[in-house]
Amino acid sequence: MASSTPERGLTIDVGGTATNYHDRGDGPPVLLIHGSGPGVSAWANWRTVLPALSSRFRVVAPDIVGFGYTQRPPDGRYDPEVWAAHLLGFLDALDISRVSIVGNSFGGALAMRLAAVAPDRVDRLVLMGSVGVRFPITDGLEAVWGFEPSLESMRGLLDVFTYDTERLADGLAEMRLAAAMRPGVHESYAAMFPAPRQRVLDALAVAEDDIAALRHRTLLVHGRDDNVIPLDVSFRLLHLIENSELHVFARCGHWVQIERADRFTALVTDFLTAPDREPTPAR
Repeated sequence: MASSTPERGLTIDVGGTATNYHDRGDGPPVLLIHGSGPGVSAWANWRTVLPALSSRFRVVAPDIVGFGYTQRPPDGRYDPEVWAAHLLGFLDALDISRVSIVGNSFGGALAMRLAAVAPDRVDRLVLMGSVGVRFPITDGLEAVWGFEPSLESMRGLLDVFTYDTERLADGLAEMRLAAAMRPGVHESYAAMFPAPRQRVLDALAVAEDDIAALRHRTLLVHGRDDNVIPLDVSFRLLHLIENSELHVFARCGHWVQIERADRFTALVTDFLTAPDREPTPAR
């Protein structure tokens, strides 16, 4: 029987892990990697941009191992190597040899990790409110990773994630809370992001030498008013990645893909379809 929730898509075996994913559209493949907020899934993260992006690209959006409706590892091990291996295995299972990647926050760090360890598998990168370099953990990220399920707490997180909650769909807090409280979900979430959380954030960082070695065309996107990941992080990535550019959205928090969905999809589409060009030599 088909599930009544749109969060459930297709299922594919990735190295023994039953992986929930969405696969829409035709054209050049684009991998969407979601963030790490409570109740997150590929659909919850990307639902506002899937229709527009899939009109130009083949968009594949998995629930990363341990998140959403993807199976949780029996050994309970969660770390960047596990997540990166799962994503590479997912591409192998779909027989996708090369892909552009759009990574949100936590997903941006994994996108850079994939580009560093398997550069020939990655075409272009879009990093939105991305982590991936070391910085002092913010109060906003502490609140996200330290979430304890309640409707009041989830509504509080929506204030942390966004510049203006009036732009959000009605019932979003209830939907995300219900997802966060499914059996086993919060237990996995707590295991992923235990205190002290600065240590978890540092583990997600990619070595700056490896970031500086990336030669992929990269679009950095950030909300100016992001309370979760400081805008300074994207400025640091802009400095490190030679072939990169940065777009900053004013009056926008951490959820650019939700708060500025139309402009975000137009920006990403233009970037992913623009002709290749040689980077300007450094002076």
